[in-house]
Amino acid sequence: MVTFGVDAHKRTHTIVAVNDRGTPLGQTTVGTTSQDHLVLLRWAARFGAERRWAVEDCRHLSRRLERDLLAAGESIVRVPPKLMAHVRDSARTYGKSDPIDALAVARAAQREPNLPLARLDGPDREVRLLVDHRESLISERTRLICRLRWHLHELDPAWEPKARSLDAQRTLDEVRGRLQDHVGVVARLAVELTERCAELTITIKALEKEITELTTQLAPALLELPGCGALTAAKIIGETAGVDRFKSRDAYARFNGTAPLPVWSSNKARHRLSRTGNRQLNAALHRIALTQARWHPPAKEMIERRKSGGNSGREALRVLKRRLSDAVFQALLHDQTAGLTLAA
Repeated sequence: MVTFGVDAHKRTHTIVAVNDRGTPLGQTTVGTTSQDHLVLLRWAARFGAERRWAVEDCRHLSRRLERDLLAAGESIVRVPPKLMAHVRDSARTYGKSDPIDALAVARAAQREPNLPLARLDGPDREVRLLVDHRESLISERTRLICRLRWHLHELDPAWEPKARSLDAQRTLDEVRGRLQDHVGVVARLAVELTERCAELTITIKALEKEITELTTQLAPALLELPGCGALTAAKIIGETAGVDRFKSRDAYARFNGTAPLPVWSSNKARHRLSRTGNRQLNAALHRIALTQARWHPPAKEMIERRKSGGNSGREALRVLKRRLSDAVFQALLHDQTAGLTLAA
């Protein structure tokens, strides 16, 4: 089977074809339009019918290419950028270029048989877009609040809003009232920042409502998991991008970074937290784990049992996150099956 490694960019894609032994058979560079992708398919057909595509997982750059290839019936796997970088650094070919990166993508796909498959975007992408947009607006509001606090301090050092209160409408109304007694450029800028913070707060709340409604429809089983709220569930749905891409719960754990890493020699086996995988998804699982470790009796009992057996607190939390990964995987499978049944 021939593997085509793809190094995707904004204007061009570089593709290298390799055989089963990882030997390069040819390379080409094409544009990023659908017409260019038809040319690419004709070029790939010269290497035979048994082929697959390995694309570096940069979906903002490769989404159209993946969509066109999938529409043509091609098989695509997604290669994490870190895995590609490790393969490139271990090769005998030094340096960095588009062909070198594409070759590393192809060889990484050959070395790792259980990489997630690419598929057409579904409702999970809509969830991710909404979640990312909300987080972007929150970051913008935080920057504005920091600037507003400095202006308020300059105008009246004796008064300071409570910490984390400037995202509340009541506090913003109070700020408006106090700014009426001041004139000048600083006061005018403070008024503008206050109005912008109020607008962002309204938009963020509307997004949260939309995300909650969409998540409730897509993942009722996931929401039943103790400690998993609507926003956390939405982050999991968006970052997972289709649980059917993963062949097993172990593959999913590897993807989200909860699969433990062995760190031992001699006769004492130890494992530690993995710092690889999707960190956004890992952070969502970490929030659930922290909530369960504090409030969920079975989780608290498990952590105490692990600690009494010699594990540290971090090691016990790692075990809990690994079990949560399995629970999330099963919940997502259940929700997907239920959704397909309803659609039928």
